[in-house]
Amino acid sequence: MKLIIVSGLSGAGKSITLNSLEDIGAYCVDNLPVALLPAFAAQVPQICIEHECVTVGLDARTIASHDVPTLLETLDSLAIPYEILFLEADDAILIKRFSETRRKHPLTFQSLALSEAIQYERTLLEPLAHRADIRINTSDMHVHQLRDLIRLRIRLHQKQNLSILFESFGFKYGLPRDADFIFDVRCLPNPHWDTELRGLTGKDAAVAHFLQAQPKVQQMLDDLIHFLDNWIGQFAADNRSYLTIAVGCTGGQHRSVYIAEQLVQYFTQKQHDVLVRHRELR
Repeated sequence: MKLIIVSGLSGAGKSITLNSLEDIGAYCVDNLPVALLPAFAAQVPQICIEHECVTVGLDARTIASHDVPTLLETLDSLAIPYEILFLEADDAILIKRFSETRRKHPLTFQSLALSEAIQYERTLLEPLAHRADIRINTSDMHVHQLRDLIRLRIRLHQKQNLSILFESFGFKYGLPRDADFIFDVRCLPNPHWDTELRGLTGKDAAVAHFLQAQPKVQQMLDDLIHFLDNWIGQFAADNRSYLTIAVGCTGGQHRSVYIAEQLVQYFTQKQHDVLVRHRELR
């Protein structure tokens, strides 16, 4: 039984997220008046007889006149398990999205310019953003990537403690926006310079054999495992539900993919709930 509160900036992907959650079995309600949230939450046990979890979407229009911290305290008193998923994006990206879709920002009715409406919305939603269990910046994601990430992070078919996402990426395409840790493995020998390996990825056996033969690669892997072994438990003890660990190389094809896969293999054996995403692999 779980309640997921989905909120975020207009244009950041809330509707896509709710649709994705509905597709994987959640009971979804969008734009519920905030004043009704405690009463609705009280019905979650009954709804969860037929559905694995309940998802409710909240936006700035319904939050503006309410004390969100007090509202969340009321939810806490109901002893209904809940998580907050918050979606955001950079201002320039949001402005571009509204321009491309020709949609009107929901807060521009207050005679605010689009850029001012976005800033006002950030202020209104900050209490929810501050309490969020998952914050996703969608600036660099298209719709399919967001859907895939939601399905990775909100897994409804098994009980989760700390869910760890290992993500490989290429530095030349920018840093991941939602990582808790970012590790740089560009100092390792690069299979890219071997013409027979250039078109392969770190998931291919030939690339794995090349990297396994490099002492520095195993040393890096051992150091990362030692560090994460020491600190993952601290995050779990702090009641964190999600941890994202990003590993980057130049293009996100070889070294970072291999290291991420090795970390997944190790921590899966440690009985963690482990996920993997290779951002640059299509």
